[in-house]
Amino acid sequence: MRLQRILAATATLCCLASLPACKEGGQPGAPAASPSPSTSTSAAAGTGPLAEAQQYLRQFANCDDLSDRPDDPRLPKGDFPKAGQWSVKELGVCSDKVRQGEIVIAVPGDMKQFQEGYKKYVLDRMDGGDGAYGLESRVLIGKGFVAFPTSTKTALALVRSDLRVLACNPGAPVPQGYKREKPLVEHCSLSDFVGSEDGSGSPNLETPQDPAGGGEKLGQPKTGSLGLPSAGSIAELRMLVGNSLDCEKHFSTAPDAVAIESIDYAPVVTGSGLDWGVTGRALCGEPAGAQRARNLSWLDTVVDMKLLQTRAKAAQLADYKDDGKLKETASRLLVGENIAVETNSPSSRRGLYQLQFLYLNCIPGFSAPSGYRLEKSKVEGCVLTNWEPDHPLD
Repeated sequence: MRLQRILAATATLCCLASLPACKEGGQPGAPAASPSPSTSTSAAAGTGPLAEAQQYLRQFANCDDLSDRPDDPRLPKGDFPKAGQWSVKELGVCSDKVRQGEIVIAVPGDMKQFQEGYKKYVLDRMDGGDGAYGLESRVLIGKGFVAFPTSTKTALALVRSDLRVLACNPGAPVPQGYKREKPLVEHCSLSDFVGSEDGSGSPNLETPQDPAGGGEKLGQPKTGSLGLPSAGSIAELRMLVGNSLDCEKHFSTAPDAVAIESIDYAPVVTGSGLDWGVTGRALCGEPAGAQRARNLSWLDTVVDMKLLQTRAKAAQLADYKDDGKLKETASRLLVGENIAVETNSPSSRRGLYQLQFLYLNCIPGFSAPSGYRLEKSKVEGCVLTNWEPDHPLD
């Protein structure tokens, strides 16, 4: 499983067991010899985009024996990426012998198209049952090129530059203290945080530690929390959710607007918000007028999170009891420390999970696959998670 999580420029952008550049434990195979003068390519000769990328990488890590030969044994034998896929125009590889790894370099013609291709691939893998895919991304986005270091130590060295890790698994953490930058596609992240299952990546000071010193598996702490978002007001919450919800143009805190329900969008909180522990409330989206309502969701500031979760649990179980599933029109409650969001849009929830909101799930017997967050809620019989078996983060 670890080999499947070390990304490189393969069809899975991963250092798979079939990748000759990686052996058991992520150790590299023998690097390719430098091209001879009679077979030198433009990359080896020091010209072109690959050579420019190598020059940049060498400021932060070793990048020796650069080659763009398609038969270089350090390159994966898979068919991805190659010219024309994810707009990749050129592909090369160099070696970081000091850190025992290779760096595959891809030069896309369109960086947004590349990021969209990677995001789709991650989500397809997750939908296929590999829920942990991409949690330890090694896709490093640069200016005009993408680097795929096979060694965690190399990745750590490279993120000291302007290269940033592209992560599109909604469960991939970006702990406090690390840079967060906006990628070219929604619901992904760019950061200088290098995740690693064995703890050799960037330190995550938010991860709860076992008092015995053994640590916790990243993503599913046995106790405590990996952190939840908070906000001091509805205005701050509106800014926090950003592009995840339709709050920028369509937003209201008026009591009559907040009380709106639609045939397509049912809130979690009904009646008086105070009866649910909610002190502030807002509506995002377009209420019904000349046409049906669109993109409705609700923002809440919470003074009593236990009360909110208690009442939400009762409503969820009552809905589930009817036919053994939750209504598609029913909103799910995603909570932070002192805030909550109610939405029935899976795509919106994916963005909220990236912000570290978690879904209150009270369905009996629920469990989450490895790699997803599964944390204790304020009420017995419920958990907080970013895994949705009914809506697999499409």
